[in-house]
Order: sequence, then C-alpha cells, then structure tokens
Amino acid sequence: MSLPERVAALGDGLAIVDGAGAHERASLARRAAAVRQALQTAGLGPNGEIGARVAVLGRPGADWCAALFGAWSAGAIVVPLHHRHPADELAYRLDDAQVSIVLATDELGSMAHALAARCAARVVTLPGSAGTVGADGLGAGGVVPVTSEALIVHTSGTTGRPKGVVHTHRSLAAQAAAMVEAWEWSADDRTLCVLPLDHVHGIVNATLTPLSVGAVVEMADGFEAEAVWERFASGELTVFTAVPTVYARLVRAWEQADALTRRRWSGGASGLRLMISGSAALPVPVLERWREISGHVLLERYGMTELGMVLGNTLDRRVPGHVGWPFPGVEVRVDTASSELLVRGPQVFDRYWNRPEATAAAFDDEWFRTGDVAVDDGADGWRLLGRASVDILKSGGEKVSALEIEATYRTHPAVDDCAVVGLPDDEWGQRVVMAWVAAQPGVAAEVDGAELRSWGKERLAAAKVPVEFLRVDDLPRNALGKVTKPAVVDLFVRIDGGGSPAR
Repeated sequence: MSLPERVAALGDGLAIVDGAGAHERASLARRAAAVRQALQTAGLGPNGEIGARVAVLGRPGADWCAALFGAWSAGAIVVPLHHRHPADELAYRLDDAQVSIVLATDELGSMAHALAARCAARVVTLPGSAGTVGADGLGAGGVVPVTSEALIVHTSGTTGRPKGVVHTHRSLAAQAAAMVEAWEWSADDRTLCVLPLDHVHGIVNATLTPLSVGAVVEMADGFEAEAVWERFASGELTVFTAVPTVYARLVRAWEQADALTRRRWSGGASGLRLMISGSAALPVPVLERWREISGHVLLERYGMTELGMVLGNTLDRRVPGHVGWPFPGVEVRVDTASSELLVRGPQVFDRYWNRPEATAAAFDDEWFRTGDVAVDDGADGWRLLGRASVDILKSGGEKVSALEIEATYRTHPAVDDCAVVGLPDDEWGQRVVMAWVAAQPGVAAEVDGAELRSWGKERLAAAKVPVEFLRVDDLPRNALGKVTKPAVVDLFVRIDGGGSPAR
C-alpha cells in the first residue's frame, strides 16, 4: 500500500498545521484532487502522459503536501525543489530530471516562470487552498498513485555533482514502515518539521511517515531557534527530528536566554518522548550538552538519499559516537576488501536518473555500495569512519579517519567545530589538514595552529595529527547542514595552494 493510500485509510482528522492554520485530511484530499485535475488539464494522467517529471515549488505546508499527492495521482514523478535555493542550482535539477511542468504556488509564480523558461518547461499554478473538486478521502476517487515511480530526489552533492535518485512508492512505503516500527510512531504523536522538503529527511522522516499513521505534522518555513524552543515549551510536541547543526544552534539560543526562559524551554523539551539527529555526524559534545539542557539523549541514526534509514540507535539503547543497528527489513554487511558498508532491502532506490553507468557501479549484485566505511562494534552497534572518497585519508601509507580526528578536536576548548580533509602530497600521498571554527573569541584568542598540532600529538597517532590548521568564520555546508568537504579543500587551495605550514 502506498503512503497516500495509508493516509486515506485513516479517515478524517487533523493532519497538518502550517502558517495558514490547521488542515484536516479531508481538506488535504480536496486540494490534492484539485491538483490532479489541473495536471490532467495540462495533459497528464491515465488519458495523457504517464511518468512525466513535475517539479514542486512551494513553501512547506498543506499546499505542498497536496501538490505531492495530487501529482502522484496524475501519474507524475515528483522533483521537489527548495524555494530558497539559488536559481542556478534549481535549474540544474530541472534540467537533470528533464522536468516538463513546474507546479508552483501563486506567490512563487514569478520564480517558477523564470526557472521554466530556462528548461523549456510549462508552469501550472497550484489551485486555490479550498480546491474545486470533491474527494472522498485519499483512496479511490482521491489520489491513488498511477505510476510505480514516485520521486527524484537529488543527492546532497557533498562529494560531487548531485545525482537524481529515483524512489518508487514501494521504497518510500518501506522506509516509512521501518521508522514507524523502530520509533513507535502513532496517531498520538505530534511533530514539528523544520527541515527542507527537497531531501529524504524532511520529506519521508519528518512528513510522510508521521502522516501515514495519523500523527499531526506542524510545518515551519525554515528554522528559527527561538520559535522551535517555544513549540517545545508548549508541551504539545512529542517527537522532533533534525540535523546536528539545528541542535547546535538550539544550544546557542538556550545559552543566550535568561534563566527563567531557560527553565521554561528545558522543561518543555523534557516532555517530548523522542528527539532524533541525523543527516550528518552528531558531535559528541553537542550530544552531551543537549542532554544537560533537555534531559534527552539524542537518538542518532544513519541513512542516505538512496536508502532512507539504514542503521539507528534504539528507543532503549543509545551509544554516543555510534549509529546503532539495522532498521526493520534492512540487511547490511561489510565488503571485506574495502570495509565499505553494503545495504539491501525494500527501501533501496530504483536507479540514478539517466545514469546507467553510475547505477551499475553503485551495486554489487543486489547490494548497494554506500561509499561509507563502517565498523561493527558488536554490543555498541555500528560506528562510521566516514566516506571512503573524502573521509578516509591515506597519509604515509596509513589510512586515517577524518571523522575520528574531528571528534577529537571538538573536545578542545577553543574549537567549536572543525572539518578535516586531505590535500595531495608527493611525499605523503595526502597531507592531513583541518579548518576550524573558534569557540568564544576570548578562549581562542591565543590558540594557533602550532598549539593545536601539539595538543593533537598528545591524543592522536602521528599520522592522524593535522599538519595545517585554518581558522574560518564558518564551515561550508549544504542545506541539511552537511559540511561540503570539496569546498573545504578549496579553502586551503585558494589561500596559498595548500602549501603553507601549520597556522
């Protein structure tokens, strides 16, 4: 059963709360049916084109979800866009997925027309919020998906040009079912989504999964720390999922608040039943500080655009620095030659859009090659050593993990955050270097590269200690907060060609 059909089986009830108000499932069905009719008028559907790529451009909320469900019922494959991304990045996604229609809200109409003109697509304006078509729920006569393919979600582009990942309704349903079982989602839950809706974390984890069991999803147009804290303080939320950067900024906002506000915020946060972190490695200092502030040990998990959730700590056991055990229905193993994590299961994506060679290279028979190096620590669960392409560095004949080095340096009182990369070196193969963000200015004022290198030598093997240090105001990140390692390499190259000593 597809996710829209699961929502349909629930009957009426509150589904979404956004900036325009509260929306029942019946209202969502009417809006989705109106979207379907608009797209059928444009030539899609059972009597027209099936499998057309339709880009959805809108702010998070009921209209966005209606656009998704309505496009599916018209036989489209949806390409979700983020309305705050640069035009060139959006245009790349439209071209890559060969989008023929941009489905947009009226307020984003000018942006939609400008983008469509760059790739010879048409614009269909999302019907008004009331809709014009009756719908008897989200089942037959509502928005049952017509084609097996559901989404083309582009990868984060942390290691190269983003690739279009094709997910089917089957793979999305399997992802949601696994999370419902693992995290015990129910109709009693209420969550707040502050994540962008052009990535699996926001679309599937924070929106479609809770909707599939009748939970209420509050959808915010972006992240504002104080607003999130106030929602925690309301006592209405039960689950919250976000990326490590969000939790770090929530910590910062809490520390800047007065004592009375801190107590109110912390008291509200402690009442949630579950808080989850993912999409990037969770620094242990952030985990520990969050536990002090909220009483929660963040549940860290591991997933990918191509797979949804793969590994996760559990409701009963959470091990700092580890990402837990396989999700229900997921099988994992390690390539004995490379230590690369391989995954198979019903949640795995179908293919990379128009990239048959990349698709073939990504699979070992039916096992997907994640590109991540991982270690099974038995009772403590799985531990990630990083991306084989950017986080496993080879210096002086030794393999070192950038993630391990970063975790160590984040314990330095002057280091707020850091990113370790390798630069080409004729003698060493790769030279280990680190870009870092200072903590409070007073603490870091006297700290330089020589001091950081000396400190590292007391805690790390010689091959793991960076030989160069670059202080930056912030690390380059994508929309989900992941550090883009190629951009970190560029920071060193732009400054001096990557050849200066530690500083």
